[in-house]
Amino acid sequence: MIQFSKLVKSRADLSCVKELQTWKMWYKEDMDGRLVEKGRSDHRYLARRLIKSFPMLITKENIEEGRVKLITSSKHRCVNSTLAFKHGVMEGLCIQGVDLPHTINDELMRFFDQCRRLLETVENNKDAVKEVELFKNGPEMKRVQEKLADRLQLPYSNVTADSVETVFYLCAYEFTIRGLNSPWCRLLDDADGQVMEYSGDLKQFWKRGFGHDINSKASCILFHDLFKRLDAAANQIKSGGRVSEVVMVQVGHAETLLPLLTLLDLFKDDVPLTSSNFASHRGRAFRTGAIVPYAANLLMTLFDCPDGLRLQARLNERPLTLPGLDDLSPLYQDVRKRYEQLLQGCDQDTVCMMDSSKN
Repeated sequence: MIQFSKLVKSRADLSCVKELQTWKMWYKEDMDGRLVEKGRSDHRYLARRLIKSFPMLITKENIEEGRVKLITSSKHRCVNSTLAFKHGVMEGLCIQGVDLPHTINDELMRFFDQCRRLLETVENNKDAVKEVELFKNGPEMKRVQEKLADRLQLPYSNVTADSVETVFYLCAYEFTIRGLNSPWCRLLDDADGQVMEYSGDLKQFWKRGFGHDINSKASCILFHDLFKRLDAAANQIKSGGRVSEVVMVQVGHAETLLPLLTLLDLFKDDVPLTSSNFASHRGRAFRTGAIVPYAANLLMTLFDCPDGLRLQARLNERPLTLPGLDDLSPLYQDVRKRYEQLLQGCDQDTVCMMDSSKN
C-alpha cells in the first residue's frame, strides 16, 4: 500500500486528481489489527441502539445480577470493541460503578484458528483459492489495471492487481475511517468498483463461505453454543422460571460471523462464484460488504408469544428471514426443526479431524 502510493506521487501524472499532489500517507502498518476511533464509536452507538430496541433486557438490574454477559476474542481489536460496547451500555443506561465483566474465549470466537482441517485444506492451501488468483489475472481485472495506468500515465507493467487493490482500499479506508471523500476514489469508476467488490467476495466465498464445506462446518462449535443458550432460555421460560442469562454478547471477527451465516444457509446463490462468472453474478446474494461490514452483528432473540416461543433473527439490526421459514419471527420449534440435522450432528472434533479418508 505504502509503496504504490509513493510511486503514484513520484511518477504519475496527477493532473486528473490534483489533490493527490499534496496527499500524505496517514495509514501505518501498526494500525493493522487495531481498533480505530470510528470503530469505538460504532460499538458505543450499537450498544445504545440495542438498549432502545430491547429495553426490558439490557437493564441496570440485569447487569447487576449478572444476567448480561460478554465473550470476546483475545485480539486487541475485539477486546477494545468489547470495552467500547460496555462504555456504550453504561452511557445508555446512565449508570456508573457497575461491573460488566467480559470473558476471553478463542475456542468460540476464533474457531477458524483451531480447526485442523480448515487450516490444512483451505487456509494453508493455495489450490483452495485458485479461483481468486484466476480472477486477479483475468480479463476483468486486467482491464481495471489498464484504465488505472492510463489515468495515471504509468506503464502497464507498473500497475498490478495489487496496485488496484491499494487504490480501492485507500479509497474505502479514508471514507469509512476518516469520513473523507478520498481523492483515491476518483481514480476508479463504478465499473472498476464492481470488479474489485467481486474480487473481495470471491476470496471470502472460497475462504469463509460456500466454496468449501469445511469453511462453514468449522463454525459448528459456535452454532451449538448459540442453540444451547437459546434452549436454556426456552426451557426456563416454559417452566415458568427466571431466565438466568437474558443477554449474551459475543465479539469476534468477520471470519467468525461469515462461516456461521453460511452454515445457516444464508445468502446462498444458485450458482457458485467463480473466476469466470462475474457478469452473471452482478445481482448475487453473497455480497460481503453488506453481510459483514464494520461492526457487523447477528442478533437472535426469543419472544414469549401467546402461541409459543418465537425466534427473530436480525443481521446488522435488520430483520432476517431464515432459509425455509417464511415468517420473520417463526416458532422456535420450527427453527430447531429446520436445523435439526445440524443440531444432531455437526460435531466440532469430527468435522475438523484430518485422517486418510478425508485428506
